[in-house]
Amino acid sequence: MRIGEVAAKAGVSVRALRYYEQQDLLHSTRSPGGQRRYPAGAVERVRLIQQLYSAGLPSRTVRRVLPFADSGEVPPELLELLAAERDRLDRQMTDLREVRDRLDDCITEARKQTRAPSTCPPVP
Repeated sequence: MRIGEVAAKAGVSVRALRYYEQQDLLHSTRSPGGQRRYPAGAVERVRLIQQLYSAGLPSRTVRRVLPFADSGEVPPELLELLAAERDRLDRQMTDLREVRDRLDDCITEARKQTRAPSTCPPVP
């Protein structure tokens, strides 16, 4: 399957596919004319990569997860890796909630005041 076909079927850009290859997440062969050719399962692999990225996993972690997805195995090290990523995301979500709460405080203060100086809590 050619790069444009995979991109269209997977709903990603050709540029994204090239990036996935650079990150060693996706592989292709070359035709005699130099065009990329992808195996039949490439569309599903791209969709999986997209799901993993959507879950907030960085490329280095996606690269580590994909072999297990290919083999269907769920060894302890994969579970540990995914649990560590979940914990990292939990910390990020906590940080984002704190920032959102500070913004809410600033908005509330701004609405109360007409000319008085702002008393927004400092951002660390």
